[in-house]
Amino acid sequence: MRRHAITPRPDQQARFAAIGFGFAEIAGQPYWDETACWAFSAAEIDALDDATMALERLCLAAVDHAVRRGAHAALGIPEAVWPLVVRSWDAQEPSLYGRMDLRWDGSGPPKLLEYNADTPTALFEAAVVQWEWLQSARPEADQFNSLHEALVSAWLARPLPGGIHFACQRGSDEDRGTVDYLRDTAMQAGLAAPFLHVDEIGWDGRRFRDLAGAPIAHCFKLYPWEFLLRDAFGTHIATAPTRWIEPAWRMVLSGKGILALLWELFPGHPNLLPAFREPGRTGGPEIRKPLWGREGANVTAPGHATAGPYGAEGYVHQAWAELPCFDGRYPVLGSWLVAGLAVGLGIREDDTPITRDTSRFVPHFFTPG
Repeated sequence: MRRHAITPRPDQQARFAAIGFGFAEIAGQPYWDETACWAFSAAEIDALDDATMALERLCLAAVDHAVRRGAHAALGIPEAVWPLVVRSWDAQEPSLYGRMDLRWDGSGPPKLLEYNADTPTALFEAAVVQWEWLQSARPEADQFNSLHEALVSAWLARPLPGGIHFACQRGSDEDRGTVDYLRDTAMQAGLAAPFLHVDEIGWDGRRFRDLAGAPIAHCFKLYPWEFLLRDAFGTHIATAPTRWIEPAWRMVLSGKGILALLWELFPGHPNLLPAFREPGRTGGPEIRKPLWGREGANVTAPGHATAGPYGAEGYVHQAWAELPCFDGRYPVLGSWLVAGLAVGLGIREDDTPITRDTSRFVPHFFTPG
């Protein structure tokens, strides 16, 4: 695992335009960064794959435990919402995708920092943009990246008569780019995939409908479950026939409470860090994360703190495993799963050990053999 300084391609802006990458900059700052790239060996990619699949097995076992034991309070999920979670899990509603954020420096076992199991972004850049970079800049190499093929196959495997609606909030180029990419993968699988904003979802007293009055039978929502259930129409979700992606049981995994539950169930597992709901139990320095925090907001760690709107819901205290530092940059490895299988890697870097919404995406490759 090595970080290489490289020279950006002079025609990268034209290349971005050709593939529809409209958020290479966010708020006037570079988001896509090809002043560097990451190189892995085939054995290191295998290690990441193995760790991701091991963690996925632990996570599914933890969801089942939580459902059987009614562990909603420890996870920070309201009691009124819990029956929706239980029903979704008992029905084995399938997940589409997720991203595990891992700490790794190429030695020892990768460690789970958190699981973005509900509304992970950085998907288009992981699946398409860095693949285009590889074909242009490193055509002799390979990449841990079968995301696109896996997504199309996942749609093909789902019975979705009438197609599926896609929704996100207004105002975020990154969210809209992610949703439009997922719509494209669904359409490649032969599905109708109309778009609407979350605030355009209507309710007729019996079911959700789109702006044309068509029923919303299935909906992919790049909108967190905890937000959805607080909205005015959230009370209708339990009785409406709409099926949502990600399904409601993913709330168990998307909150930081899962980190403490995983450690309780599998203490000492090599891919986990000690984590508890109470402070001072890890035996060393700790990072404090809000149960439902996002993008590194409201995080407190040794020598570091970030602001934000989260924290009223409570915290998880995880053993502090500072990200490794390479050339003054701190990478977090985003290991992607589609339909429960590890299928790709995306790397984001920051100049602090806390990965935030301003962190940059950096491509990777590996040498086969």
